Amino acid sequence: MLEDLPVLSLITFAPLLGALVVLLLPSGKNSWIRGTAIVFTLIPLLLTLWLFASYNPSVGGAAYSEQMEWLAIPLNVEAFNGVESLKLSFEYHLAVDGISLPLLLLTSIVSTMAALASVHIRKRWKTYYFLFLLLLTGIYGVFLARDLVLFFIFFEVTLIPMFFLIGIWGYYGRERAATRFLVYNGLGSTAMLFAFLILIATLGFGSTDNVNFFFSGNYDILLGNLQDGGAFANNAMNPVWFLSDNMRWAAFILLLVAFGIKVPIFPFHTWMLKVHVEAPPAVVMIHSGILLKMGVYGLIRFALGLFPEQASSWTTVLAVLGVINILYGAVLACVQNEFRLVLAYSSISHMGIVLLGIASLEEVGLQGAIFQSVSHGLISALFFLIVGNIYERTGTTELGKLGGLAKAMPFTSGILLLTGLASLGLPGLSGFVGEFLSFLGLFGSMKVLTAIGVLGVLLAAIYVLRSVLNITYGALNEKYAELKDARFIEALPMVALSALIVLLGVYPSLLTDLMQNGFGALLEQLQTRVGG
Repeated sequence: MLEDLPVLSLITFAPLLGALVVLLLPSGKNSWIRGTAIVFTLIPLLLTLWLFASYNPSVGGAAYSEQMEWLAIPLNVEAFNGVESLKLSFEYHLAVDGISLPLLLLTSIVSTMAALASVHIRKRWKTYYFLFLLLLTGIYGVFLARDLVLFFIFFEVTLIPMFFLIGIWGYYGRERAATRFLVYNGLGSTAMLFAFLILIATLGFGSTDNVNFFFSGNYDILLGNLQDGGAFANNAMNPVWFLSDNMRWAAFILLLVAFGIKVPIFPFHTWMLKVHVEAPPAVVMIHSGILLKMGVYGLIRFALGLFPEQASSWTTVLAVLGVINILYGAVLACVQNEFRLVLAYSSISHMGIVLLGIASLEEVGLQGAIFQSVSHGLISALFFLIVGNIYERTGTTELGKLGGLAKAMPFTSGILLLTGLASLGLPGLSGFVGEFLSFLGLFGSMKVLTAIGVLGVLLAAIYVLRSVLNITYGALNEKYAELKDARFIEALPMVALSALIVLLGVYPSLLTDLMQNGFGALLEQLQTRVGG
């Protein structure tokens, strides 16, 4: 029955519909508002689970697709002989494949858990949940859009809600954190826009016949023109539209900067530290758990997918950047006294492992990059869920002011210990699988950099165990003796995320099978266009 419905559109716009419904509810009905928001995060979750259950990974490519012309702008054709019509043609094109589906699953799960965790929000509930749901529509659209203009619009939709979610509901430095978030991500969006304009004005050229031509942002058209090289040389249009080698490098570097800011890649990381510390924990669950993965997805889909030659030439550069991320984040995480800063630097380190998987340009490494992204999304979301519960009860997350919480909050402390073990890569938990696959993919071509990167995993044991043991063990501060452990609405998402972390650790093929043939087109391009 669902096969006949526009499932991808429903996933994308159900949160937007929920946001509009929230606006119509009475301001004083907080339970109604919260319940409505949770329902409209559950709808994409259920639909995404259906996609997961019905997806056939052996086929590869886009398993589900929705496509129609969305915007057509006529252009002047007087300068072109024999051309009857020329237009800018942008499409409403959504599709899901083995690369995007794992991230779609991550988004639907973490967003539902974050909606439950938003119980700690104390003011302006209607505005909060409106922005929260609007943000989700942007995220779903990013992972599903296959037209460059549509992708850019969805990408931009995520910026404004996040700006206000940080700036209104954050902590003491929230305005500065929100401004820094907007400035850095705005610069990334500018770089992306320039790259997309280059691609549309050159590779987006196509025709329906010999006299009617168009410029399109359709990803498949761009990819086809890149593969065909000079296939349009005999057409009525001049082949000058094709990208020169220098322009390809320019577009590749612009995309690398645009999505590198989002990951973030050192040195474009400072904005993220402020967000992790100042944004409310439920918002950081979305930010660290999902938004950073938009950068990973963009690197794989656009930078690698469209420019495999350039990516192949820069594998060492990408690997070095990944190692810098790993060691820089791990070393600084070891010396922090604020638990949220420990988690922020830990995220930088773990995203460095993702970069190593991408730099491998091997199927096992690319699978590791996606697996690590999903695993880190679940682990970081659970970390900040716990952070919110601790801060709500103690008013602090400074390691020097906490201790002995295992006596007052045994359930939360137990979940924190499990999360820490997953973060440092204990076998049997999801963190191990993503790290192992990423390092394994790179090992064949860059053994030294792989070995250096593994040092970051060893450092993770230091900062994770130091933080977790400092919070849970030792003497309990007298003023915390009467603390209550997690309530049901707080414990439910903890249990759900913990179960998924364990499940992916003992049964990783749930995700790896999903990605089977997902990288086939990219690897085929590497073989034919690069010869590797």
